[in-house]
Amino acid sequence: MKVHTANDDYELLDSGDERKLERFGDYVLERPAGQAVWQPQAPERWARADAAFDRKQGNRWLNRSRLPDHWVVNIAGIHFKLSGTDFGHLGVFPEQRESWEWVRQEVATAHKTRKKPISVLNLFAYSGGTTLAAAQAGAEVCHLDASKGMVDWARENAALNKLADAPIRWIVDDVLRFLVREARRGHTYDGIVLDPPSFGRGKKGEVFKIQRHLPELLRLCYALLPERPVFLLLSCHTPEYSAGILRNLLEQLMREKGGRAVCGEMLLTGSSPAVMPLPNGSFARWAQG
Repeated sequence: MKVHTANDDYELLDSGDERKLERFGDYVLERPAGQAVWQPQAPERWARADAAFDRKQGNRWLNRSRLPDHWVVNIAGIHFKLSGTDFGHLGVFPEQRESWEWVRQEVATAHKTRKKPISVLNLFAYSGGTTLAAAQAGAEVCHLDASKGMVDWARENAALNKLADAPIRWIVDDVLRFLVREARRGHTYDGIVLDPPSFGRGKKGEVFKIQRHLPELLRLCYALLPERPVFLLLSCHTPEYSAGILRNLLEQLMREKGGRAVCGEMLLTGSSPAVMPLPNGSFARWAQG
């Protein structure tokens, strides 16, 4: 397994015709991107793809044999193990790069002013990008995902980043059930991160639908915040939930806590200014300031 040591092993090379061309370390991949409704800017680049994922005739990889079973990249100062999954995912969402850096900075700043470890709860935590960014800055983290396989993957990433012994709780559970139990226990977290899916299932088959459950989810998160929390970060890839909608939800939720919320689009970006950024979801961030 090859470990890359460059500052950032990800870049968007081009997009268009509802596809995206990306470099992950030594490998160039072509995958679906329904939001890329324009024409590719550099058609000649697409011949560089080592492999491609297609959904038009069922989920399938083309030229999958050109890729190793797994490889490691460094994105925004975090090492990730990557692997081509049956759904076309690789084990990382690089549009979250800016959020990882923001969380790292918020935790580090809070440490200086509060003189104690900052506790962070990461919900729908996937392969652990935010968990590891917070841990790198010295936070105590609770990492929760309903998929045991993804929690195991995140633990592998922790080991890759020399954080195997960091104060991280690894939890496999349904998010809503867990939040209810944490409130009963009287637990609080200085910072909470949540990236809910449009649709998901808990470890016992519990169904999560963002349109139905997001208001309840936010209320439960609020109940776990202390009197003076550090931050709350909400992101999602559901098209109906724009950045402005997410900001309004946080501003309403956090009105009594002060602070301010900002919002924006999550973007896949390239190393060249000539590569058009590709929007890939929205975020809203609240901080005490």
